[in-house]
Amino acid sequence: MPEGKIIKALSGFYYVESQGEVFQCRARGNFRKKKITPLVGDTVNFEAENYSDGYILGLKDRFNELVRPPISNVEQAILVFSAMEPKFSTLLLNRFLVHIEANDIEPIICISKIDLLKREHQQEINQYMNDYRKLGYTVLQTSIFMEELIEEVRPWLDGKISVFAGQSGVGKSSLLNALKPELNLETNKISSHLGRGKHTTRHVELIKIGTGLVADTPGFSSLDFTEITSEQLSDCFPEMRSRASQCKFRGCTHSTEPNCAVFDAVEAGEIADYRYKDYLSFLEEIKQQKRRY
Repeated sequence: MPEGKIIKALSGFYYVESQGEVFQCRARGNFRKKKITPLVGDTVNFEAENYSDGYILGLKDRFNELVRPPISNVEQAILVFSAMEPKFSTLLLNRFLVHIEANDIEPIICISKIDLLKREHQQEINQYMNDYRKLGYTVLQTSIFMEELIEEVRPWLDGKISVFAGQSGVGKSSLLNALKPELNLETNKISSHLGRGKHTTRHVELIKIGTGLVADTPGFSSLDFTEITSEQLSDCFPEMRSRASQCKFRGCTHSTEPNCAVFDAVEAGEIADYRYKDYLSFLEEIKQQKRRY
């Protein structure tokens, strides 16, 4: 029985790539009975008499699964955040990083629109880049007008399934167009009134770039923490995860407990203050959600 990977899902059809060919398939009825939905990124067994009339018969085990966007088996996330228009947001970046860490996906931070960065903001962006690199994150700079920076992105995509994610209007589709011009993905300019872009991506599709597969995913205006508990949150912050064993109390939430190694590190300037403030804000949000439900 042939095996392939779902590279696109649209209007009830699943497009399965196998040995360089793509087959349009439907899912067998037993998937609905078992309440199983095939996802882009799934490795599947299928049968097809021709390229437009196939059926998915079975799914291989997934090692992860995202709800928004609906995609599976993602190995890394290219988190695209613009230096300007819209302004670089550490708060939103930290939210994305928490969700990526929680799903055991390798994050790569990509700061786009470097060409728009004015001299007075350069030092601030450089400081943020240094902060995240010290945490072990890969940080890249890009501009669709600077070919040498686009070329630095390519090697990170090879041989992996990656998602492009980030705030609306930061240039995800523009960056993908620069990496593969024949894609001709729709892009929208930033609204000067709202300071953000409109969503231009309509569905999830894996696009071949080099030897890798990349998903251009819809932009988000917010991310909730319904799948993350207050106990799990600090594990999604590398600087807290590495210090948790030094806290006096097991299960320390690093908020009000005495003899907390994380709080001591914040006081000593070893943990960035804005990262810690965001952590406390996310922690309170999770507690509020728990009270509501």
